[in-house]
Amino acid sequence: MIIGLNYRTFATYMTANNQKWFYLIFLSIVWGSSFILIKKSLIGLTPMQLGALRIIISGLVLFLVGLRSVRNLKKHHWKWLVISGLLGTGLPVFLFAFAETEIDSAIAAVLNSLTPLNTILLGLAVFKIFSTRLQVIGVIIGFIGTAILIASGADLNPDQNYLYAGYVIISTLCYGLNVNIIKRHLQDVRPIAIAVGNFIPILIPAILVLILTGFFGQETLESDTLGMALIYILILSVFGTALAKVMFNKLVQISTPVFASSVTYLMPIVSVIWGLLDGEKFSALQGLATAIILFGVFLSNKKRT
Repeated sequence: MIIGLNYRTFATYMTANNQKWFYLIFLSIVWGSSFILIKKSLIGLTPMQLGALRIIISGLVLFLVGLRSVRNLKKHHWKWLVISGLLGTGLPVFLFAFAETEIDSAIAAVLNSLTPLNTILLGLAVFKIFSTRLQVIGVIIGFIGTAILIASGADLNPDQNYLYAGYVIISTLCYGLNVNIIKRHLQDVRPIAIAVGNFIPILIPAILVLILTGFFGQETLESDTLGMALIYILILSVFGTALAKVMFNKLVQISTPVFASSVTYLMPIVSVIWGLLDGEKFSALQGLATAIILFGVFLSNKKRT
């Protein structure tokens, strides 16, 4: 009897342990692949059209599976859901699209790893959430790596405008603000309700943007590249946004926040591989800069011992 009980306990543990690794690897591949999907979508779409379609498709998918979850939200929640929706999705989807018109997808992915560092900085500057000395050191190291990455990228690809890397950095600031807002003002709201609530205020504006950018015009609809671009954006929206949000929440539930945050370290590896396969240049110095950034992120997330 004891043996049987121990076996069932072990089997349950192994199942949960295997699940968390599956979710981690799946999310790393999906989110790591999102940057090359943005690049490919831009072949047939403008940055504004790409951002609008990403919001519309992701929003509709989330509405189908979780619209009922917002029924019990209180009035004071909506103010922060609107702000969270703009910072966490509404602005970054357009900023990343514009960034990748000039910089490689692999570089955009590496710069996206600055999000945890900016979360710490903004938590201190705006929300008065104090950081440890180790976290401050991690932030400094991370930004040194960023400077090296941008400078080396500009030398390696002189035909690209690396000022567009600023769009990615602004996006990471938006993400950092969003994380702090959720932690401070939406802690009592279910994750699915936050996701659905985020898309409600930005869906109609996204539809208007799509119309005003001439997406439904004859020139766009008859374009030879539109079909493949729509396939890429569909994959990006359904898997990279809607499904990934649900799976990440599940990963946090069956593991720990520290384990779940490991996706930050794996995403750039996937993105760099995709970039190299697509003919992007990535030097040894950029690889060193990437390692410096990720080491800074690691230090900033390391708990006191």
